[in-house]
Amino acid sequence: MTGATDRPGGELASGLLDPELWSTYPYPLLARLRAEAPMAWHRERGFWAVSRHADVLAIETDAATFCAGKGILVDEIGTTFEAPPTILHADPPLHTRYRRLVQPGFRPSVIRALEPAVRARARTLVERLPLGEAVDILTELAVPLPIQVIAEMLGVDEAEWGRIHEWSEAAIPGATDWPAERRQQLLGEMVTYLVTATAQRRAEPRSDVLSELALASLDGDQLSDTELAMFLVQLLVAGNETTRNLIAGGLVAFAEQPDQWERLTAQPDLVPIAVEEMLRWTSPVICFLRTATRDTEVGNQPVAEGEPLLMLFASANRDEEVFGPSAARFDIGRDPNPHLAFGFGNHFCLGAALARMEARLVLEELLARADRFEVAGPVERTGSSVIAGIRHAALRLHPA
Repeated sequence: MTGATDRPGGELASGLLDPELWSTYPYPLLARLRAEAPMAWHRERGFWAVSRHADVLAIETDAATFCAGKGILVDEIGTTFEAPPTILHADPPLHTRYRRLVQPGFRPSVIRALEPAVRARARTLVERLPLGEAVDILTELAVPLPIQVIAEMLGVDEAEWGRIHEWSEAAIPGATDWPAERRQQLLGEMVTYLVTATAQRRAEPRSDVLSELALASLDGDQLSDTELAMFLVQLLVAGNETTRNLIAGGLVAFAEQPDQWERLTAQPDLVPIAVEEMLRWTSPVICFLRTATRDTEVGNQPVAEGEPLLMLFASANRDEEVFGPSAARFDIGRDPNPHLAFGFGNHFCLGAALARMEARLVLEELLARADRFEVAGPVERTGSSVIAGIRHAALRLHPA
C-alpha cells in the first residue's frame, strides 16, 4: 500500500472542507481533482476524496467492500456506533430489513396520492410570489413547500412547521452558525417529538404516511419505536433540506441562464427532463462517506482496509467523461442524464420520487405564472460541505 506521506492529491484535497469553498464556487477545484488526482488523500482528516463518476459509482454498487456503518460524514471518522443512527448508516442485512419495512410508505401509489395536495400547496405559494419585484425564493417557496409536504406525510400540525425548519437546520453540519448547545437541544427535541408521535400512531392510527410506517409489518417483523423514529429523523431532515436546495438551486440556474427558461416555456413537455438536470446541476447532497472493509483498489489506486472514502457527488455529476464537453453547462434537454444526485445501489434515496414530484410541480406552476425571471441580488450559499445549501436568493419574476 502507498505510504501516507506519498499519496496523491494532498494539496488539492486539503481545501475540500473549507466552508469558503462551498459558499462560493467549488467547481474549478473539483475539476482539478478529476483531472489531476481523482483519488486524492486528505492528509489532515485521513480519507480518500473520490471525484470521478465511475469511481463513485463503483463504490456505491459494492456494499460488501465499502460500508456505511463506520460513518457517512467526515466528522464521523473514527466513531463507533452501537446501532445505526440513521438508515443511511446501516449495511446489509440490517439495511435490507429497514428498507423492506419502510418501502411500503413510499410505493408509487402513496406518492401519487400525495400529488393533489402537493400541487395545491405549490400553486398557493407560487401565486403569492410578487411579480416585477425582488423576492427571496427561499423564504417564499423553496423552504415552505418541502416542510409542508413532510408535515402532510407525518401528520404534523401547522403550528409545528417552524420547528421542523429549525430541527432540520440543526442536523446539517455547517448549515447555520448556531452554537453546538442550541443544535443539540433542537436535535433532542426532534427525536423526542418523533418517538412520541410514533407511539401515538401505533395506538391511534391516522390517514397519514407516519401511521402506515408505524403499522408496517412483514412476516411478523416490525420496526421498534426507536428504529422508526430514527428513520423519521432522516425523512424529516433529508426530505426537507435536499428538496429545498434542489428547488432553490434549480431556479437560480434558470434565472442565471434565461435561455433555458425560454426553452422550457416553448417546450413544457421537457419539465421531467429539466428536473433531472436540476438534480445533476445542484447535487443537493455534496458527498457521503464509505469505509473499505478489505484491501482493494478504486480507480487503480490501492485502498487499505479501514480507510474512509468520501464520494463527491457534486464532482461526479459534472464529470466530463460521462456528461461530455457540456458537463459545466445547465442544459434542460440533457438526455440521458445518469446523475448520482440520489446516490445509487442499496442506498438509492427512498424519497427520490417525492423530490422529483415536488420539483416538477413547482416548474409547472411557475410556467403558468412567470414568462421569465432573473437574479435580483447576491445568492448567499452556506459553507456546508455536506448539503449544497442556499440561505438567500432574490429573484425577480416577470408575468407570463
